[in-house]
Amino acid sequence: MAPGVPARGSYRIDRGGQLGGHRIVGVARREYIETMFRALLHRISAHLPSQCAVCHAWPTQPVCEACVVRFAQPRPRCRTCALPLAAPVDQCGDCLLAQRPLDACVAAVGYEYPWSRLLVEFKFHARPGWADSFATLLRSAPWVEPGLERANLVLPMPLSARRLRERGFNQALELARHLSPTKLRADILLRIRDTPAQTTLGRAQRLRNVHHAFAVEPRYAPLLVGARVVLVDDVMTSGASMFSAASILKEAGAGHITGMVMARADPPMTHDGAPGQ
Repeated sequence: MAPGVPARGSYRIDRGGQLGGHRIVGVARREYIETMFRALLHRISAHLPSQCAVCHAWPTQPVCEACVVRFAQPRPRCRTCALPLAAPVDQCGDCLLAQRPLDACVAAVGYEYPWSRLLVEFKFHARPGWADSFATLLRSAPWVEPGLERANLVLPMPLSARRLRERGFNQALELARHLSPTKLRADILLRIRDTPAQTTLGRAQRLRNVHHAFAVEPRYAPLLVGARVVLVDDVMTSGASMFSAASILKEAGAGHITGMVMARADPPMTHDGAPGQ
């Protein structure tokens, strides 16, 4: 390549803002420009009036107060997996029989209308600006504020590099950023293996799917010893992913782990009609 000729896929900008010239002040690739442009659009749209994504009231937050009151009423949940409970007990039968790696687990809503649709929109249709409203709703759930106050570290469930490229952002990280920005660490828990989507798998397959999918960054492992950790995700279905990540954190020395999710789904059903949880 001749001296002074920019590499393929890049360009040069002179101090007058013109392309070319011998004074190079910046080299930007298409991906960088697109990323910065998306970030600019998100910053602008965050300050514009919004319409409720459920009832379409205008102007309001992504979910208006009336819809929160109607669709986000708190309900009794298992203290270690957040499944809804019908009886006045604090744990479900599965958690009584199994030793969970989570010491506590809380959820704001069930994974049902309208939240199931909104979370799909949030995650797969580039709505990171909704994270603030979802985090506010999660903070309003019982036991969330005390859990955040007592926590030493708030960790988002990590995405694989491929999923991060596809979506453009990690929805769990955006939630955690709004829940507790001062305690947030996104560099401790790592996703080291890409896995198929959990939604199409049964309970046993889900557990195998996430086996050895997570690891702790060795440089920061000492921070976990004896620490109270909050593990954040948007949706919990069977719990396989969060339980697997929590197990890795416990092996690294975490003293107490609380799972916090925006929505908790009913457990998948087995072929005989019994819960797959």
